[in-house]
Amino acid sequence: MTAADQLPSRRLPAWCTAPWLMLLLPVLYSLLDAALVAREAAWWQVALSTLAAVALFWRRRFPVTVLLLTMPGSFVDAIWLAPITAVYSVAAERPRPRVVIPCGILFALVEFFHWPLPEDVVDLSRATALDAIQAVMLAAGPAATGLLARTRRELAARLDELTRGQERESRLLAERVLISERGRLAREMHDVVSHQVSLISIQAGALQVSSADPAAVTAARTIRELSVRTLDELRQMVGVLRGTGGLPDAPLAPQPRLADLPRLIEESGLAADSELLPGDRPWPEAVERAAYRTVQEALTNITKYAPEAAVHVRVRAKGRRLRVEVRNEAPPVHPAETLPGGGHGLVGLRERAQLLGGTLTAGPTADGGFEVRAELPASRG
Repeated sequence: MTAADQLPSRRLPAWCTAPWLMLLLPVLYSLLDAALVAREAAWWQVALSTLAAVALFWRRRFPVTVLLLTMPGSFVDAIWLAPITAVYSVAAERPRPRVVIPCGILFALVEFFHWPLPEDVVDLSRATALDAIQAVMLAAGPAATGLLARTRRELAARLDELTRGQERESRLLAERVLISERGRLAREMHDVVSHQVSLISIQAGALQVSSADPAAVTAARTIRELSVRTLDELRQMVGVLRGTGGLPDAPLAPQPRLADLPRLIEESGLAADSELLPGDRPWPEAVERAAYRTVQEALTNITKYAPEAAVHVRVRAKGRRLRVEVRNEAPPVHPAETLPGGGHGLVGLRERAQLLGGTLTAGPTADGGFEVRAELPASRG
């Protein structure tokens, strides 16, 4: 790569290609051409030349009419720039041969037969041949350039259309791959997770029936209820991943709300005190679901890493924001063996809060505990 290639490309200022300038510029240089040619001409010749120049304002909308208006000035005053621009406009705006060819021939004839006509109109001489060649070139040059400009615009439009088509095909291919991957993930979740949770539910049911200990029966009943609820949510999630939304006639599992938090805290088995919003202050469903999932994930982590610690759950309204705080104190005894975790729960909660326009922070406290705090902005519905 040379040094010239590394230099940034210089582009013309925007005003150099502004539409108003492109419309005005041919009129200006055509007026200059008429002024230079018609210095000693009669007033009516100057008027025809001026008309030819001013008519160029409408060359894009009425190109053939504008060309006809430039012919008198070209015939009596030998102006060039206005008719040349008119021929170019006809070729660029009306590229059909039955329009371009007659207009080009008309200009060539007007350019060849100037006013006043000589006594010997057609003189078979070298000068006459050169005049004829000049007239043909003056007509063919702008016509060919106009056709080329029209073709270039059409090719640019076709290229843009092809580019959009390729981008659309790329998006469709990516969506097809995503649907396929979601289907594979749904199958894996159904085959693995559903099987394991079903076994847990069956074992809990057997323990509930066979045990004589009331505490064990209560724990087994809770495990069975949680397993059944997990299977319902898993079924709905698998349906979404497969793109089917579940069975057509099957009702969707009820989405968790703030009113379900007391039951969630009770079933966690932790020594938790709570300060929750009253149930008569509804918030948008997405906000309530995010708050519920935040408390659920925080309690799950406490169950894993500090099951004996005191827990404080606070869900409060602060203006148009819902604040969720779950904090556990330092555990008296750290569990010798904890459940596995990949840290994806808090990441998912943070992403959920950000999608709602809120924030989520999580980290250790000064007394050795851990705190999860989320603020979810929303208008109460």
